[in-house]
Amino acid sequence: MKRLGGAVVGLLGLTASVAAQVPTAIVEDVKGKVEGVEFMDYVAPGKVIKLGPKASIVLGYMASCWRETITGGTVVIGTEQSMVHQSDVQRIKVDCDARAQLSDREANQGAATTFRTMVPGRTTPELVIYGLSPVVEVRAGGTLVIERADVQGERYALPIKGDALLRGKFYDLARVNKALTAGGTYTATLGARKTTFRIAPNASAGPTPLIGRLVRL
Repeated sequence: MKRLGGAVVGLLGLTASVAAQVPTAIVEDVKGKVEGVEFMDYVAPGKVIKLGPKASIVLGYMASCWRETITGGTVVIGTEQSMVHQSDVQRIKVDCDARAQLSDREANQGAATTFRTMVPGRTTPELVIYGLSPVVEVRAGGTLVIERADVQGERYALPIKGDALLRGKFYDLARVNKALTAGGTYTATLGARKTTFRIAPNASAGPTPLIGRLVRL
């Protein structure tokens, strides 16, 4: 656990440059009075979050796969985990694909660029997710098509409407009781955007940690 004392005051000055940083974590849950972020926000190193005495936040770090539940105090986002002052922190390692972190290019384009698809000649897609029900980040309406790529027969056509999205851009298959098949390889298509991902053989059902089941389009 990384804690801050008086140094937290000096780190407040880092917030001015946060916009230029590549996001390293996503806010998976917010409870109570939390200043500086909202549910499903991406956050970058140096970002300062202030929590009320009983408020809490859940952060998922995309590169390190640490999932933190923090209550009270002040939080400064790091590259692999948070630094905190006067906070209670519970930190666990979860299954996630560290390659799911945002690149510089993705961050500069608003964290909405598609993941890289398969490299020619490579049979395994780059992204592995560890939940049977992905959370797909989309930026437009239409019909999201998720189709099995390694075998025929499994296909989902999911209408994307505003009221079906979390924060207006995340579609959670767990909320509509859709589960894919462990070990399967899938393509997700929405309009001109398309990406490929694989479900881990040990993937779990239901609303598992977000960083383990996030797919971007």
